[in-house]
Amino acid sequence: MASSGSWTARQNKLFENALAVYEKDTPERWYNLARAVGGKSVEEVKRHYQMLVEDVNKIEAGEVPLPNYRKSGGGNTKSYSMDIEEQR
Repeated sequence: MASSGSWTARQNKLFENALAVYEKDTPERWYNLARAVGGKSVEEVKRHYQMLVEDVNKIEAGEVPLPNYRKSGGGNTKSYSMDIEEQR
């Protein structure tokens, strides 16, 4: 059931959604997260979570610059897009 270290956008979204459902004190949290994502082991999910925590800590510490968003489109809703250079 375990897969390689790469995560698809869909797996990341499933992971994020599952984090909202299975909070810190949920019994069998890591098993439930792995099951919700599909194709990942408990250990892979734990590693992915740890990397997420490290990334958030770096962002909050100001170690990662925010992307350069610019307004796009018109109308009443605000829409932002990243500059092409920022996506690379």
